[in-house]
Amino acid sequence: MSRPTIPNSWPSLHLRAETLALQARALRALVLPALALHVLVLQGLALGAEKPPATACANPALPRSIVDGEVSGGHAALQTVVVTVHARKLRLAVASTAHDRELGLMCVTALRPYTGMLFVFPNSRHWDFWMKNTLIPLDMVWLAEDGRINTIARDVPASTLDEADDAVARRAGDGIYVIELRAGEAARLGLSSGDHLTLPVLHTSE
Repeated sequence: MSRPTIPNSWPSLHLRAETLALQARALRALVLPALALHVLVLQGLALGAEKPPATACANPALPRSIVDGEVSGGHAALQTVVVTVHARKLRLAVASTAHDRELGLMCVTALRPYTGMLFVFPNSRHWDFWMKNTLIPLDMVWLAEDGRINTIARDVPASTLDEADDAVARRAGDGIYVIELRAGEAARLGLSSGDHLTLPVLHTSE
């Protein structure tokens, strides 16, 4: 009994498989470089956004010697002073006008080690700080006119630019000066209430 003849379809199937393989390789050659470029762009954006030194709302007069990175510039930099604490030198930008005290370290995202801001007020009394738009945690030190430390607020939490006003941290103390440092530096410096710091003679313009 004869069997029906089955056409040999293997050559055509093999040809189609080779065609599909060539098309897949061509597609990979086009898609993979594009994907790699996309990943590199995203990584670059992430690295660029990892630690920006300040946002547009920061005081443009902040000196580069305290801000870890570039600032907008174009303004005369604030005066800086060096205060020695237990053999460690602190470099502090001086905020001695109402405008500079109001801006403070708002919108700064990175400070250099052992730097910060020294707020100079027109008189000694109870001063309350509202940490609106303060994007990094800070230590805060209130001092009397003779340099005696009255109050230390440690690890004051940061806020965000869109944080509700009633959720923003507040801290207060008595004195005529307030120093703001990176969170944790008051402890690393061994600062305690009752310690005395030697400060330069500073005055407000008010």
